[in-house]
Amino acid sequence: MATQKETMKHVKDNPIISQRGVGLIEILITLFILAVGLLGVAALQFTGSFANKDAISRTQAELVAAQVAERLRAAARPATVGDGMVVNNAYFSSNSYNFSTLSCTGSSQPYQCFCLTRPAGVPNCESNNCTELQMAEYDGWALSCSAVQTNPQTEITVNCDDNNSADIYSCSTGSRIEVMLTWPVASSSTRQYTKNSRCNPNTGDSNACVVKDITL
Repeated sequence: MATQKETMKHVKDNPIISQRGVGLIEILITLFILAVGLLGVAALQFTGSFANKDAISRTQAELVAAQVAERLRAAARPATVGDGMVVNNAYFSSNSYNFSTLSCTGSSQPYQCFCLTRPAGVPNCESNNCTELQMAEYDGWALSCSAVQTNPQTEITVNCDDNNSADIYSCSTGSRIEVMLTWPVASSSTRQYTKNSRCNPNTGDSNACVVKDITL
């Protein structure tokens, strides 16, 4: 029979029997490295989600700004004072956009409140003949619905740099029209916004925007 000394020597010389397990320190180091890597991936996903949201908002705003320009040109008519084209003054009223004259109950999302069905306060210009004023109100509602389809905080403004304040038009012929869509943004340690002064006129404003300047 093998002596105890010979048995211990056999165990020591056998690589399979003498193999030791991974130590606790190695496991902790591995878990630490894995955790740091996962935190990096999570931060990247978080930053990417904000970038995607901003990209979607900007793409939709570009499309809506083009729609506003098209609606204005479609509604334009020859001016009765001076030469050129004009549109109804209601197109430059803030009440025509962003559901300013409508109230919402039952939902906090503007699109669900105002756009899934036509509100009673909006003229039906889809199947009925409308006046210029009614058409301006309908266009303002339809464009506002397009603006909030992807971002409920997007707002439309249509302003005119009127070159003749003496006539009856809010935007006289040849005047520059500014179409602007804005939505709030927040800078962070991982993402900084370069603010456009045109859509951040006041101290403390933090908006991204799309701006188009047109003439009729």
